[in-house]
Amino acid sequence: MISSSIGAALEWFDIIVYASFAVVIAHNFFPGGDAGLGLILTFATFTISYLVRPLGGLLIGGYADRYGRKKALTLTLLLMMGGTLLMAAAPTHAAIGAWAGALILLSRLVQGFSAGAEFGTATTFLTETAPHRKAYYSSWQVASQGASMFLASAFGYTLFTYLTEEQLYTWGWRIPFAVGVLVGPVGLYIRARLSETEEFRHGPREQAPVRSTLTRHLGPVLAGAACVGVATISVYLILYMPTFAVKNLGVPADAAYLGGVVAGLVTLTAVPLVGRLADRIGPARVMTWAALAALLLAWPLFRILTSTPTVPALIGVIAALGTIMAFYFAPLPALLTSLYPPEVRTTAVSTAYNLGVTLLGGIAPLILTWLLETTDSLNSPSLYYMSTAAVSLTGLWYVRTRTSTR
Repeated sequence: MISSSIGAALEWFDIIVYASFAVVIAHNFFPGGDAGLGLILTFATFTISYLVRPLGGLLIGGYADRYGRKKALTLTLLLMMGGTLLMAAAPTHAAIGAWAGALILLSRLVQGFSAGAEFGTATTFLTETAPHRKAYYSSWQVASQGASMFLASAFGYTLFTYLTEEQLYTWGWRIPFAVGVLVGPVGLYIRARLSETEEFRHGPREQAPVRSTLTRHLGPVLAGAACVGVATISVYLILYMPTFAVKNLGVPADAAYLGGVVAGLVTLTAVPLVGRLADRIGPARVMTWAALAALLLAWPLFRILTSTPTVPALIGVIAALGTIMAFYFAPLPALLTSLYPPEVRTTAVSTAYNLGVTLLGGIAPLILTWLLETTDSLNSPSLYYMSTAAVSLTGLWYVRTRTSTR
């Protein structure tokens, strides 16, 4: 579980830190007279990196299905370390001008290509290794993201609280990325001592897993992508909250990060319990109830926050979103791996996951920023959340009616 989850933890730590420090990154790398435009450019760079995720999932996923999950896990972690290191060391716009933004984009592209295969490869490895209780064991992939959310938000709270604005904007924002780089060698050391899964070693091989995924298994892949929706939009909405609270509600920056700390703790503690529940009653059933909760509660939660823009209201709303995310996201790895045969499992899981993340989650910060800029409605983010929940419910209907997954 540790070896499979450490890559996801590093991936999400880097993503969460980037989103959490979006205002600072916009100032350092995309300066200009319009702060709103700088923030949109920052999230646009964030979004563009998601366009390469499906490509990374296909190529590295296909490599994993042909040559082994262990080799692919090592490759994804090496690429992830490189992207994080580039982000930590990138000179700002004041030093090299527009090239600074190009370096940030390169960092995001490397990170996105690696992340495209990390979830699918690690999840496949974990479910194929687990002899039983697959939803419980694979849920630790998600729990590690809760740990990342907690640590990244704790960094945000600490740095915004105890550093001066000058210190934060000059060097303080680099600290979390530097810490992320240091996690990489530990992960490589652990993964070097893994054994390949029995299911891969003794199972059938597919010579063209990418082609097979995109032809014979296209229906389940599209359904799986739809099922990813509520999981990914919940994560990115929580990540967007500090920016939303500071820029639109006037909540102090340090207080805004407390919500992420709470959401991280909720995810870390609740996800394994939800995984146990999914093993008993079925992943799709648990996810359906969570998607319905997302659809019904999104508007009331934003109404509470925008009508009462206080720290307790912010923390309460983020905690509620974190609970929905925990109940929906925890069974997702087990559900996705159950949809595909071993010979294309990594490629198919990676493709489905990244299509869902890219189309429904990765573009969320950009869309949410654009919605707020153009509609002047502080409740507009809830509409996007509700729309995504409807897409996920459609995917879950397909899974429950067309496959044997409960």
